[in-house]
Amino acid sequence: MRRLAYEAADTGLLSPELAAGIRRVKGSKKLGVRLGNWLTVEEARALWQIPNAHSLKGKRDRAILAVLLGCGLRRGELIDLTSDHIQRREDHWAIVDLIGKAGHVRTVPMPEWVKRTIDEWLNAADIREGKLFRCVSRKGTVWGTEITEKVVWHVVKEYAKKLGVSKLAPHDLRRSCAHLCHTAGGELEQIQFLLGHVSVQTTEKYLGCKQRLREAVNDQIGIEPTA
Repeated sequence: MRRLAYEAADTGLLSPELAAGIRRVKGSKKLGVRLGNWLTVEEARALWQIPNAHSLKGKRDRAILAVLLGCGLRRGELIDLTSDHIQRREDHWAIVDLIGKAGHVRTVPMPEWVKRTIDEWLNAADIREGKLFRCVSRKGTVWGTEITEKVVWHVVKEYAKKLGVSKLAPHDLRRSCAHLCHTAGGELEQIQFLLGHVSVQTTEKYLGCKQRLREAVNDQIGIEPTA
């Protein structure tokens, strides 16, 4: 509005006095707004452990929830995960060369407990290559070569209902991961690396920092299983 007043004054549509008066008007106060839902440490830990650890579907659902909460992935990123993505880097498990929003490529640290949960699912489903997550029939057998974002949505909704948390979406688990990392003392720029909000290379140039995998921000956030 102020810029428009300046331009109007320059073209003679407003008097300089009126334009100056508009300049003195203060903008509306901006207040912080919480977008979506955040899970507490207790809720997050409980959520990913609700699925039955002894059934095939339960193992898959545990792995899905663990990746969303522990690695902060988007639904689309999760369903595209393949066995080739998971590699060892700097003595730490990581999701390597993950293509995210707007084609940004990043490396996502993977906590040991998330890797174990994925391995339990892959071993039970006898998946050795290709997409990590597959459909599971009502008879408890694996079918197809992938899952859709809708499946991820239903998984989150199913266990959020059992947890007693309403209106929980898959992206809320991504937000929860970021919140838990920050609460656990994670540096903001490391969390940005984790979530891929901006290009890693651009972030390194602007902040003068480099992503750490050896002591990843999502290693100890309070929801990992007890020994």
